[in-house]
Amino acid sequence: MERDVMTYDVLIVGAGPAGLAAAIRLKQLAGEANREISVCVLEKAAEVGAHILSGAVIDPIAINELFPDWRERGAPLNTVATHDAFMILDEGQGFGIPEVLQPRILRNAGNYIASLGEVCRWLGEQAEALGVEIYPGFTAAAPLYNEHGALKGVITGDMGRDKDGNETAQFTQGIEIHAAYTLVAEGTRGSLIGQLEPHFGLRANSDPQKYGIGLKEVWRVDPAKHQPGLVQHTLGWPLANDTGGGSFLYHYGENLVSIGFVLHLDYSNPYLSPFEEFQRFKTHPRIRPLLEGGKRLSYGARAITEGGVQSLPKLAFPGGVVLGCAAGMVNVPRIKGSHNAMKSGMLAAEAAFEAIAAGRSNDELVAYPQKLQASWVWQDLDTVRNAKPMLSRFGTLVGTMLTGTELWLAQLGLRMPWTLRHTKPDHAALKDAAACTPVRYPKPDNKVSFDRLSSVALSNLSHDANQPCHLTLKDAAVPTTVNLPRFAGPESRYCPAGVYEFVEKSGEQVLQINAQNCVHCKTCDIKDPTQNIVWVTPEGGSGPVYTAM
Repeated sequence: MERDVMTYDVLIVGAGPAGLAAAIRLKQLAGEANREISVCVLEKAAEVGAHILSGAVIDPIAINELFPDWRERGAPLNTVATHDAFMILDEGQGFGIPEVLQPRILRNAGNYIASLGEVCRWLGEQAEALGVEIYPGFTAAAPLYNEHGALKGVITGDMGRDKDGNETAQFTQGIEIHAAYTLVAEGTRGSLIGQLEPHFGLRANSDPQKYGIGLKEVWRVDPAKHQPGLVQHTLGWPLANDTGGGSFLYHYGENLVSIGFVLHLDYSNPYLSPFEEFQRFKTHPRIRPLLEGGKRLSYGARAITEGGVQSLPKLAFPGGVVLGCAAGMVNVPRIKGSHNAMKSGMLAAEAAFEAIAAGRSNDELVAYPQKLQASWVWQDLDTVRNAKPMLSRFGTLVGTMLTGTELWLAQLGLRMPWTLRHTKPDHAALKDAAACTPVRYPKPDNKVSFDRLSSVALSNLSHDANQPCHLTLKDAAVPTTVNLPRFAGPESRYCPAGVYEFVEKSGEQVLQINAQNCVHCKTCDIKDPTQNIVWVTPEGGSGPVYTAM
């Protein structure tokens, strides 16, 4: 059966900050040049912003450039960060580090505490007002190549197949979308970039990408405890020194607090559970009082790219480019990436517009990486390039001290002459269970700590139980023949949504995949020790529908 075909000048995959900023900038440039340019944005979520999860303290540098009048336009950036608090936790106490000792790059005064999902919804409205066509509920399931091997677009996912892949009465075949250039902005560990990287050899000269998992809840707290504008971070307990990670608590809005926990996925103990570490963290004597008497409103989780400039893939290839978190433009010490993502989209838009105006198509936009390396994005990432490798090599305490020293030197205009490398992917860091100590987690008290299923219920999940499972196994036997005996079945713990569990059937342990619980965090695709799990796109519109995350 022939597929329907739609053709645009530029196709953008992903309606996050990078993709939407690119779409808006393309239309702005077209308006300035008094010419037409057609722009299409595909978004796998049911609506723009529904899959967006971030802390989020937002550096406004990019939005200031994109819309100098963003305040008049009603951008949902309403709470200015006024002061920082940083603590080192042990099991019973917290030790504050004076703000004056923190390098300037880590301070947040003048940034904004907000919901990045709400910001993306607003950006989507601005894009549509300029004539951008946005299609929520459509996945980019597979790339399309022309006769020369260049990317010419994507095939969107089929709709209406049953769990065995058969067509139902509601079946609708995916369509082909062709474009002169395709901008890939699908976020961390995207399915499309996973297919493009081997085709174009995009990682041939890159270090392995590094990741973290970010778990987040939004609480409404007692007004007497609310401190609008407070940005608080912690390191230490409940994590051991050799396990990287930390927390954030941001006070904003009407008595709202974003509380979250980031855990680096190069941890070694297969018994560790990121979800349980987050729940345990909230019971600390310096954290619990803030939450007591409050109400938990939402929960979610998302993988974060942490490799920095060493791990960026080749950013341009024939027919397309990679933007934002799909490439890995998060500044790890700042716990920020949306400003870099937006600017990367704006620069890619400029490169694509220049090429189209010159009559080009489906070639390599070499101007995009050149523009990026000449921009403040590259400076932002280059300054912190050694932070993640130092944390991985020297542990949290020493790694943080070394990072702080290097950032202070950078503030004085001194750049270290070396760049530390990432030597192995996160899944290879997991040790055999026999060499590790099991972790005993306390039962949730259902006041400040909770179980997975009650948490996932706050993510507003939507998966048709009859659709094909999007969590695929290369070899169905590996979970029970390798992962369970050697690594104690880590997939039952690293998943923050209870998707994977080992159950007994006919006297044997088998892996049960509860795909309907998936919050699309991509941790399983990253951390599975045998890389046997492959996350593919489910039906468009599936997954969480986050509000104010």
